[in-house]
Amino acid sequence: MTGQDSRLDIIGKIELFLAQQSELYGDEICLSGYSHKSEPEAEIEATASSSKLEPVPEVRIPQKDARLEKSREVTTARKLSDGRQKTAIRVTEKEGLFESAVLKSEWKIDAKWHDSDSLRGLDERISKCQKCTLGSTRKNFVFGVGNPEAKLVLIGEAPGADEDEQGEPFVGRAGQLLNKILAAVQLRREDVYICNILKCRPPNNRDPLPTEVQACEPFLKKQLEIIKPKLILCLGRIAGQTLLKTNATLTELRGNIYEYQGIKVLVTFHPAALLRNPNWKRPAWEDVQKMRKMYDEI
Repeated sequence: MTGQDSRLDIIGKIELFLAQQSELYGDEICLSGYSHKSEPEAEIEATASSSKLEPVPEVRIPQKDARLEKSREVTTARKLSDGRQKTAIRVTEKEGLFESAVLKSEWKIDAKWHDSDSLRGLDERISKCQKCTLGSTRKNFVFGVGNPEAKLVLIGEAPGADEDEQGEPFVGRAGQLLNKILAAVQLRREDVYICNILKCRPPNNRDPLPTEVQACEPFLKKQLEIIKPKLILCLGRIAGQTLLKTNATLTELRGNIYEYQGIKVLVTFHPAALLRNPNWKRPAWEDVQKMRKMYDEI
């Protein structure tokens, strides 16, 4: 086989590889490394720098081909129906070795999540969310659980270890105590809706960061828009402060009636705090009784 034939064989293999990727990820291909760059390509390059590479088989080039520049990238940008927004194929010639790599797609929420008219549909559209770094550290996306038409919604700050493991809010020891508190006022988990401000667990159960709240709170607002509750019970200082946009202490927040998106709001202790300090159970019981009275008046 002559050098020319060999190069043509290599080019044929490259074209086959790109055709396969196009079949998987779309057919909008832009070539970079030339005198001009398209806007989609510039967008891909910004993403590519932070993406992980998934190696694919390497092809040895016996001789340099003048038609191949020293470094060239072939990228594709396409919105896909399964939630992936970008896919990039990087091809580089270096020291006679043609290295090909497919950049892993950046999973994002469905752009039409705002149009969701059910909790199930919303969950499906946002459960692959990577808007903040918690998306890469979670085990499970913790959406929420309960009655989709509940008059009462209970909101915590974020999932813990048990919740991250099972994908359901308030399932650990704190969740068991919450079940008992609800039962004490003749309510069950199935009667109310339970969720958190954050849908992913912060490492070591630290407090949510402002950027994480900013990324996740729109989802909570959409949940409430679909459920249309009449009353919210914030479980803990962080949930109360975040929802009400205040730095007030839990002592200052308790006992008052607030509004969020036109919904009445009460704030009480987080069940985990009651496990750490049983002396808070009596004031928490007073809060829950007040909640039940308001619930009955709705």
